[in-house]
Amino acid sequence: MDYATKVWAVKFLTDSDIKVIGNLIKFSLTFNKGAAFSLATSKTIFLSSFAICVGAAIIYFGRKTESSKWAVALGLVLGGICGNLADRIFRAPGGLQGAVVDWIKFAHWPTFNIADSSVVLGGACLLYLQMRKIPYRNNISGSAN
Repeated sequence: MDYATKVWAVKFLTDSDIKVIGNLIKFSLTFNKGAAFSLATSKTIFLSSFAICVGAAIIYFGRKTESSKWAVALGLVLGGICGNLADRIFRAPGGLQGAVVDWIKFAHWPTFNIADSSVVLGGACLLYLQMRKIPYRNNISGSAN
């Protein structure tokens, strides 16, 4: 979904924004070389390398989970990482330095995309699971989560 919406945004938002609800919500094309809130725009290779490391850790540890709740939360984060990392790799200038396509704009909030939403939602789910002490693996008695 992230890739398809980015293709759509690049094709249809190049010339002008689309107002969805006045100035409150609009679709506005931007290319972000930094992290969230356009931070660290000169550190694109570092951000890409960090994303690769986090993605690898999720793949490694995610295979060990026995909880579907943890698997979904980790999958949301990994999917978002992959969506934005693909932009870093394949968009000009490439080589882990490409700009991420952002296109959803709320008033008084930075522009973002589906991958960003996935990372945030997955991260919130992980925090919730941890706070509720929902096990990552089944307990000794073998009951499922």
